[in-house]
Amino acid sequence: MTVIRTVERTASTNQDMLALAGAGEAEGLWLRAVTQSAGRGRLGRSWSSPPGNLYVSTLVRPRASDPSVATLALVAAVALHEVLVAWSGSDALRIKWPNDILLDGAKLSGILLEGAGDAVVIGIGVNLAHHPEGLDRPVTSLAAHGAAPDPALFLDDLAAAFARWLARWRGEGLEPVRERWLAAAHARGTALTANLPDGESVEGLFDGLDAGGALILRLADGTSRAIHAGDVFLI
Repeated sequence: MTVIRTVERTASTNQDMLALAGAGEAEGLWLRAVTQSAGRGRLGRSWSSPPGNLYVSTLVRPRASDPSVATLALVAAVALHEVLVAWSGSDALRIKWPNDILLDGAKLSGILLEGAGDAVVIGIGVNLAHHPEGLDRPVTSLAAHGAAPDPALFLDDLAAAFARWLARWRGEGLEPVRERWLAAAHARGTALTANLPDGESVEGLFDGLDAGGALILRLADGTSRAIHAGDVFLI
């Protein structure tokens, strides 16, 4: 059952949802904040949170029969991409591994997964009305390409899309999610750099996903390498 709660302001919807998960909150809750004072993205990056954008977290309680919990990143990306396409009408939206959405090559949204005991919290931030300036990477918003949707209405569609894809992930396995992800991703042969957790940097050409959802890079020597964790950038 999907339940949406909205608060005017909080430090971080993910932090709040982690606490709720620890207190036994049921799967299906979505917590949206109009603004955040301490929003964060992957690798501890801060996430600018002015009113007008979407800041939301949800909760999944994985079952023993579910695919790998790490692949919930792909589920969230596919659902968000579907809703962004519906609202924007743009054919320039692409998924970058594992779950960033780019519009004309600039980051439009981010997704952060965090564990909370036997639960997974999925935080989603989308630049609907605003995007930060002066960063070390290109970013954008829907408003920069047209009209920005109301965050509450956008979330209604996102929660429904996520529920559909979560059900498919549980009922059919990862493969339909993987296929949809690949259809929404940048083209094979796109040059990427992956900065790995151990500090290594790997450059290669995008060559799809393996059966478990890992990023496949085709290296200069013709071999392939599976990337299971890292920060990926377009070259």
